[in-house]
Amino acid sequence: MDWNGFVREALLGVGKNLYIMAVIVIPVMVVLELARDLQVLDRVAGWLAPAVGIFRLSREAAFPLLVGIIFGIAYGAGVLIEEARSGRLSWRDLFLINVFLSVCHAVVEDTALFMAVGADGLVILLGRFIAAILITYIISRSAWLERESVKRGLPDLAGAAGNSPGKCC
Repeated sequence: MDWNGFVREALLGVGKNLYIMAVIVIPVMVVLELARDLQVLDRVAGWLAPAVGIFRLSREAAFPLLVGIIFGIAYGAGVLIEEARSGRLSWRDLFLINVFLSVCHAVVEDTALFMAVGADGLVILLGRFIAAILITYIISRSAWLERESVKRGLPDLAGAAGNSPGKCC
């Protein structure tokens, strides 16, 4: 086996893939940082606040959820830690945000990267969103989550769809 040729080919392949990732990820991150600095994300999170009620989440959960969906788990985790320390999010909010983000995070970068290698971006995007919504919805209505919430000193939210969960926890 020609090890020099193998190493050369591997390094060229890695270099090409790194270049493709950098061309996609760096501009996306610059645009997202500008959106954050211009508080575009805050406004969008405000629009999403009523939608998070589907999962019985507080209005305050909209911003960290949005950040995690767009930026990814690592950046979203920083926002979640900050929100948890501030006391603005309950254990239940944090848990459900983590469930959603486990399935659907960094949608901009991930979708762009998969599209770069030939995948159908719409299928990936819709599949991840639908799976995250269904799984989070089912867990948000589960008896287990209600028991855990009660165990942690949070009120029982069964049948409280019209209430603001963030205000009661």
